[in-house]
Amino acid sequence: MTEWVGNGEVEGMSFFQVDAASLQRRGVTADQIPGLGESLGRGVLGGVAMSLAGFAPWALGGKLFRPLGEAGLYGLCALAFILTSGLLLHRLLAGPGSLGRFYKLFGISFVAYAAAWIAGWMAWRGHPGSVAGLSAGALAMTTMLVAAFGVWSRFLPVTLALLLPVAAGYFLGGMMEGHFMATATTSAARQMAMMSWGLCFGVGFGAGLGLAYYLCQRPPAPSSGHQSH
Repeated sequence: MTEWVGNGEVEGMSFFQVDAASLQRRGVTADQIPGLGESLGRGVLGGVAMSLAGFAPWALGGKLFRPLGEAGLYGLCALAFILTSGLLLHRLLAGPGSLGRFYKLFGISFVAYAAAWIAGWMAWRGHPGSVAGLSAGALAMTTMLVAAFGVWSRFLPVTLALLLPVAAGYFLGGMMEGHFMATATTSAARQMAMMSWGLCFGVGFGAGLGLAYYLCQRPPAPSSGHQSH
């Protein structure tokens, strides 16, 4: 078993109980931290399922939820993301009891992400709005994660993890949706075209989450002052 060596330079937010000090108090060791491959795999698979659920109100129930307005519809999509997140992705966190802690951390950080994304999108619209929303959302979620885990020194890599794969999935999904929509002749075909966007976004968002949680929990390389046994 490898001794826990900590993952940050300051104690994280005790409310979430995911920082190194909290893990050490619960007896979680460095060996129990999900590896990079496991984190990416869980992230992508769970992210796809979560994203399809999150895109469903927009793609499949747009007319039904139209009275909610644009902001209300986006809020409903965000709620679907949050409700499905824990069941699909809680194993990204190390140690027992990860379901409740993941719901707390992801729920609050995703609200910040969605609010920042919607603000950026509604301020500029179109391609500039998408870029602004993705960037603002990544910064908002990164701030929550590094504060919770107590790893402020990893702000930049976590931000890039939450921005680059997500942006790739988002823009590729938009291209796919446009391609399929151009040939869609039925309502069902148009809905499936919209859901293809959710599929691509889920791959990127899930990969970003897996990488971000891995970076936040990964212990530093052991130094000569730490022993393994």
